[in-house]
Amino acid sequence: MSDQLPPCPECHSVYTYVADSLLTCPECGHEWSADAAPETVAEVRDSVGNLLSDGDTVTVIKDLKLKGSSTVIKVGTKVRGIRLVDGDHDIDCRVPGIGQIGLKSQFVKKVAD
Repeated sequence: MSDQLPPCPECHSVYTYVADSLLTCPECGHEWSADAAPETVAEVRDSVGNLLSDGDTVTVIKDLKLKGSSTVIKVGTKVRGIRLVDGDHDIDCRVPGIGQIGLKSQFVKKVAD
């Protein structure tokens, strides 16, 4: 239970301790190697299952109304240079004619470059 030990990757408990050559979490029982690489960011997939990454170009697959506005993002709108983020809206992007917004990956399809 030291401040230098990383939190548990499973339950994020800060009460980890060293047992033999492994780090152990007393709350969930998870054991892992101290030399293990940290887990990567969760993969984000579009509406048809293609893996998305930063900088990709996507197309909107259905008309999307913007909350608090009468503006609609039309189906087929091409969005270039997306950035993946954590959260409910997992894509940050700049939509032409609208500006900076967050989109859900379930409403876009990756465009082949």
